[in-house]
Amino acid sequence: HVQLVGSGGGSVQIGGSLELSCAASGYHSYSYCMGWFRQAPGKERESVATIFIDGTANYTESVKGRFTISQNSAKNTLWLQMGSLKPDDSAMYYCAAGRLDEIEAFGAMTSKAYSTWGQGTQVTVS
Repeated sequence: HVQLVGSGGGSVQIGGSLELSCAASGYHSYSYCMGWFRQAPGKERESVATIFIDGTANYTESVKGRFTISQNSAKNTLWLQMGSLKPDDSAMYYCAAGRLDEIEAFGAMTSKAYSTWGQGTQVTVS
């Protein structure tokens, strides 16, 4: 049973940087892909960045060049480095883990593909 605990959120000025981290416990290698998603009030949850166990990363268009997703070699810690932050980046950020069958069924950048979620960490840019 995989559990995810996200941290690192906070308030930051426009143009600033922030790093989120996500610790996975009870981790199993079948977590084929991990990702960061975000949800702002009144909006749907959207993908931010995902990373496969082989290190292949994907980013949503709005964060390309500004955000970097990474994971450690043990695949039990996930990070999201965020730079040049904008007010539109303000949201609750969630880390998630998905199995191979889920990713293949729904796609890595779709929240449906992830059955394990962290509790969320708030990012506010103003």
